[in-house]
Amino acid sequence: MRGVGWATGYVLGLAALAVSGAWVWWQAEPEARGTEVNALWARHQWVGERHTEEEYRTLGALLRQNRITDVYFHAGPFEADGSVPPRKYRNAGDLVKAMRRHAPGVRVQAYLGQIRKVDGRGLTDLDVPRVRDRVLETDRIFLDLGFDGIHYDFEPIYPDDTAFLTLLDRTRELTRSRGRLLSVAIEQPTLVDAFQPVYRALIPRGHGARPVHYPPRPTEEYLRALADRVDQVAVMTYDVSLPTESLAGWHFAHHTEQVLRLIGDRTTVFMGVPTYRPLMPWAEKLKVALKGVRRGIDELERKPRKPFGVGIYAEWTTDASEWAHYRSLWLPSRSDNLHD
Repeated sequence: MRGVGWATGYVLGLAALAVSGAWVWWQAEPEARGTEVNALWARHQWVGERHTEEEYRTLGALLRQNRITDVYFHAGPFEADGSVPPRKYRNAGDLVKAMRRHAPGVRVQAYLGQIRKVDGRGLTDLDVPRVRDRVLETDRIFLDLGFDGIHYDFEPIYPDDTAFLTLLDRTRELTRSRGRLLSVAIEQPTLVDAFQPVYRALIPRGHGARPVHYPPRPTEEYLRALADRVDQVAVMTYDVSLPTESLAGWHFAHHTEQVLRLIGDRTTVFMGVPTYRPLMPWAEKLKVALKGVRRGIDELERKPRKPFGVGIYAEWTTDASEWAHYRSLWLPSRSDNLHD
């Protein structure tokens, strides 16, 4: 029993050191400022319901004031066969036209996704060629309606998912032929790729004919493969579930540095930051996330060659005070741009 007590005390001591070290690290203010290339996930009602001209005007003003360059308007989700019923996007054409009037220059993308079928669980099975074909037919519908791009959010995506890479290859052929964009939302990467054997042993993925054991997070290799196939990668960095601001801030800083170092020269990157109410709202909040992203940028040896910014999740949960924090903590001043 004494040995168990010593071991427990040792573990608790290490945890206390980690927490105190993170707190000390967190006190310094970041030097990096934010950027003017930023994204926003927007609710389905914009695509599925009618809106007044004043509502469109207000949305456009919000996007311009906060220098949002890309909006992912939820337009799905996909059905099992890769289609989207027309009733779900009956207002899509009017939305695109309204954004041209009230937010010219903002890229309006169709946000499409579904629970990816894996080992018998989920809905849309991307391993089936005819399903991928139908997804592409659906993409064409939204591009024909005037959307500037297709934004995929299929979950879960595991780092052996070659069918998803095939879908990205074919979708990019389509979007490039139309002069449009392809973007993808993806989970935050694994903290340490070398832990994959441990994940495989301890975390079962499923119980199908070919069960695989590891979490649905991209490895470095898979993240690069994604980046080489799309115009934008939006990393869903939120859902941290860490109990203090300093630990949550370290999470955002670490992933920002890691992702921008790995793919920042390959594609535009948006680091997802939350405005919804997560499991631990006292720690994971917009102010903490923005400071963490800036700290991560500070850790880079040089800035990426491609544009980068943050992706705000989500339009329907962001209140006026959070938009004010975003502008003050993230957006560079206009005078900063004059000296770049």
